[in-house]
Amino acid sequence: MAAPSKNTEPWNGVEEDELGDEEVFLDPNDILEEIQDDGDAPMDEDDEEGGAAIIEDDPEVEDNSIQHFSDHTSSVFAITAHPSQPLAASGGEDDLGYIWNVMHGELVVKLTGHTDSVSAVDWSFDGEMIATGGMDGRVRVWRRVGKVDWKNWEFVTELQGPDEVKWLKWHPKGNVLLSGSNDATVWLWQRKRIVTGDTAGTLIFWDPRSATPVWKMNAHSSRFNLPEGITSVASNSTSTVAVVGGANGELRVVNLAKGEVVAVLQGHDQGQSVEAIEFVSWSNIAAAAQEIVATGATDGKICIWDMTSMKLRATDAITSIRASPVSTGSGHHITSSSADKTLKTWDTRTGELLRDHTGHRGPVLGSAVGAFEDYVYVLSAGDDGVCFVFDAKL
Repeated sequence: MAAPSKNTEPWNGVEEDELGDEEVFLDPNDILEEIQDDGDAPMDEDDEEGGAAIIEDDPEVEDNSIQHFSDHTSSVFAITAHPSQPLAASGGEDDLGYIWNVMHGELVVKLTGHTDSVSAVDWSFDGEMIATGGMDGRVRVWRRVGKVDWKNWEFVTELQGPDEVKWLKWHPKGNVLLSGSNDATVWLWQRKRIVTGDTAGTLIFWDPRSATPVWKMNAHSSRFNLPEGITSVASNSTSTVAVVGGANGELRVVNLAKGEVVAVLQGHDQGQSVEAIEFVSWSNIAAAAQEIVATGATDGKICIWDMTSMKLRATDAITSIRASPVSTGSGHHITSSSADKTLKTWDTRTGELLRDHTGHRGPVLGSAVGAFEDYVYVLSAGDDGVCFVFDAKL
């Protein structure tokens, strides 16, 4: 499949024809009142609210993206790639979500209805539904209309539950939706077993049909001990093992069937919160798969762990992590995004940096990796209000 043609329309700053080249002078007759400058005055708190972040243009930043989407009017907090089509969904500070085409950067549909920032977006396992979560505590779900194309979507329902939605996750095999909130609650619409962690350092394995946990670990449990709180949790594809990250920079590997800690991993700086965990599979054949976990923390490092030996393979600078789809043949690749305005693609087998992705004028707040036919791409969401598409095929 041919690579997408890049959108050449301007996305950042004011167009040249709006400014012009002529100097503009003020006519003294137009002055209504002269006010004396009495020095710097403190900014009123109200002046700080309601506007988009001001991102300074950096002429030194090379834009090596192949496409962009710039309909958001302020910071973009979340982005996700469709499981089978060249579509992306994004959500931002402008209280809106969008579905857009990654090949030509054009809008497909605007997802409205939130009264505060859209902080989370996620596709269902088959891509037939999309959910948005907002800081207004609402979760809104849309569904594809018809089977001819992917251009028409209809609003299905609004789910009430959390205070402010921090994340959304669909079940990988069914229409089951999980949401996490800043009030330390987790909401599940349907019935499946789940694992949750909180800021008190408690890890719970639930069967939602019962109010009693299957098992529970806390800061006083043997070998678990994450007293400063749990900041991230991820499980492998077979749901047999979970890796838990703490605010103190430590990691625990937990057997979900037994509720036991099987390993303690230490690679991040003490006291630096583990914010991202991603399982990486090198093959879609179970017998040939070698399980790797990548973790990122506020120390600015990525740690790549071999889950067979429980040993550290490599480290480097990182803040968030996304794995490439196994079906692309590059399942051993991960892409990191960072507050330094860049994304990077790595080989987890060697720790080698394969490619830099640049173009943002502000911190990268979210990322995703998608694939369509033979085209593999990286998506990014920026504090500069722009989403980029980068070529990830090596």
